[in-house]
Amino acid sequence: MSSASEQVDIRSTLRLWGASPVIVLCIGWLLAMILIAIFADLLAPIHYTTQDLTARFRPPAFMTGGSADHLLGTDHLGRDVLSRMIYALRTSILIATLGTLIGAVMGTLMGLAAARFRGIVDMVAMMLCDVQTALPSLFIAIAFLAFFGNNIVLFIILVSFEGWERYARLARGLVLSEQTADYIRAVEAFGAGTGRVVFQHLLPNIAASLVVQATLNFPGTILLETSLSFLGLGVQPPDTSLGLMLGEGRRYLLNAWWIAVLPGIIIFLTTLAMSLFGDWLRDRLDPTIDKEG
Repeated sequence: MSSASEQVDIRSTLRLWGASPVIVLCIGWLLAMILIAIFADLLAPIHYTTQDLTARFRPPAFMTGGSADHLLGTDHLGRDVLSRMIYALRTSILIATLGTLIGAVMGTLMGLAAARFRGIVDMVAMMLCDVQTALPSLFIAIAFLAFFGNNIVLFIILVSFEGWERYARLARGLVLSEQTADYIRAVEAFGAGTGRVVFQHLLPNIAASLVVQATLNFPGTILLETSLSFLGLGVQPPDTSLGLMLGEGRRYLLNAWWIAVLPGIIIFLTTLAMSLFGDWLRDRLDPTIDKEG
């Protein structure tokens, strides 16, 4: 009974927020991907590195020649594609999530500092934002990886460069608007320092817009990770990611299309679901948008 009532409550909440069936599907898909990533060890039929050269290029179970032992077939080394996709999803989501969070924190702090201190701090921050806008994140990441080599920490930091300047510009604009409000003037009149004003009063009031920006930025982050891994500059074997699976499978598209196409479908659906969810969340939380329109 309790689970049924909880489902009703969730549906009622989404309906109250104006969530269409498409948005409900997007939220369901994203939750499913997160749960699969969390419980990858329990859900994967076998370990993703297990090889069986006698079962190379075995097709998915729904095709002629497929078997229930490998529901989504095997790759060029006889590894189970389903198991690899489950673990790859965990890796891609983890990297994209950490990259998004680091970029959000970095950009937000820079925007807050630019708005509060103005002058040279504001000029330098906006100049860095202009540089980031002019140089695509993919090119910056390729240059750093080529010069410094590849390791997972550096890779996550480079992925976090995707879109950090959007948080900086957004935070700067919102703080410039908010800090002239009466409640901020009152707090400052009582002797509150910059840190207290920013983190206890300004940041909580602009947090909703920053969260929306994070949902809109996540698809670009996961695509950057995918692109770099596809090019062989991101996640390295024996680890796996959706981009790495896509890159490995592109050589076998003619005789084993499932190796690349299935991870590609997961990438497409996940980024699409997050983009649609981000647009919907922005429409619900942005006070300047007419909710009835």
